[in-house]
Amino acid sequence: MKAFLLILLLPVLVLSADISLKPEIKESFSRLIDEVSLLEDQEKLDRVNQYFNTEIRFISDQLLWEQEDYWATPYESLSRKAGDCEDFSLAKYFTLIKAGMDPEKLRITYVKAVKLKQAHMVLAYYPTPSSEPLVLDNLIPEIKRASKRRDLVPVYSFNASGFWLNKMSGNIRLGGASRVTMWSEFVERMSEYDPLGLLPEFARASSK
Repeated sequence: MKAFLLILLLPVLVLSADISLKPEIKESFSRLIDEVSLLEDQEKLDRVNQYFNTEIRFISDQLLWEQEDYWATPYESLSRKAGDCEDFSLAKYFTLIKAGMDPEKLRITYVKAVKLKQAHMVLAYYPTPSSEPLVLDNLIPEIKRASKRRDLVPVYSFNASGFWLNKMSGNIRLGGASRVTMWSEFVERMSEYDPLGLLPEFARASSK
């Protein structure tokens, strides 16, 4: 059984290990992190959101990776200059943490996109645990409050420390990020190639 699972994972691990950023992209990404690290939260959000919405174009996993669902690392997305909604959200999440933002303020959020009539993923920023979040989305350039995004219906959210189910009565915490099946595999691949040290130790621990 273990050998069978290894065979299934091997192509993905090799793919990640083969990703290498072009020097100019690596320099641009590294410079972004250094500059954003000096800013206040709102400016961090604006700069990182704009960077990835500009540098990455939307392409489905089926076309880009020939897989039904694949969570690319930020390096893979920047190397291909393409990705889907999960890739945008994950890239923004780890870049903001690397730039010094409190990771507890960020949650990767699975939503229903009403107008598109399909599942979608965004990054939510909570100034405080009980405050209304701001939404970073690849569909629009502006960062808006959740109440202004009537086109999105939240289903669940997670970060490296937790998993929340969104209900009318509020967010209900149901455990850790390991409940999200793609998370552990993503963290494992990202640890294989991480030249800028985006993956914090607490994220590695969350996948176990």
